[in-house]
Amino acid sequence: MKRSLVSAALAASSLAFLACDLDQLTADHVMVGTLLSTPEVEISASALAGLDAGTLGPDGGDVLALPAQTAAIVFFGSRTGENSQPSGLSGADVTVQPAGGAATALADEGSGNYSRTSVGASDFTYQSGATYQFIATRGGTRYVGQVDDAPMKETIAALHPPEGFLRIDANTPLSFDRPAPPANTDRTLGFVTVVPLSAEGAQGEPTYTNLPSTPLQILQLVGLPGPYREARVTIPAAAFPEREQTYLVIFHAVRMGGAESGNLFLGSALLAGTAEVGVVRTR
Repeated sequence: MKRSLVSAALAASSLAFLACDLDQLTADHVMVGTLLSTPEVEISASALAGLDAGTLGPDGGDVLALPAQTAAIVFFGSRTGENSQPSGLSGADVTVQPAGGAATALADEGSGNYSRTSVGASDFTYQSGATYQFIATRGGTRYVGQVDDAPMKETIAALHPPEGFLRIDANTPLSFDRPAPPANTDRTLGFVTVVPLSAEGAQGEPTYTNLPSTPLQILQLVGLPGPYREARVTIPAAAFPEREQTYLVIFHAVRMGGAESGNLFLGSALLAGTAEVGVVRTR
């Protein structure tokens, strides 16, 4: 996350918060971040090899397991005046934790960026239903952002046909319907990422994603979350460009939170969620 992107985001979004708490509106520290997880995924080796389902047998030899992962990324910065541009703050102690649970320290990557993944840290896991706090401590002062009720994995039936994976033509869009949310609750935000897989299960660079990856994109969600709550999701044809290729379709159900402490800018935006994963094989 880059400082210039945060600056542009705050300038573009400031009018959306004029009716809100003035102390937080004029606070000189800002936090933007994500906490995202993917579950362990079992992938048919038949799909990776382009064979008919079951060719390699139902005894476990037809399964490749990809481990669960959790990752947190936070930008923490400050502004020196009402109309000033924020700059990243290094040297803070930044943690992510479920309320009442163990804190996970994020590594200082410089320029106000902090991150941690579960690779090599098996105790860093995602907890559905938890209230997550993002805490930055610097100069003896704590700044707290929060996401309430971290969502559960949203099961997408269309991503799990009896064959074990979907078959579609290359350069063809893929649509599916999300389940209805529980009564009297809003649908969570939903984001899609498509990743190609090699025959050995190695992941390539995404061919498509609408998951926000910059502070500007995250802050835009504060005012315009509607498109990400639609019941029908359509992945464009360009997400599946190659014939005879296996792709992971990763659907993240995400809840958005923001500033919890009064010393953190109201425009701070934080996301927490977990993923449903399907496998697509193109013809």
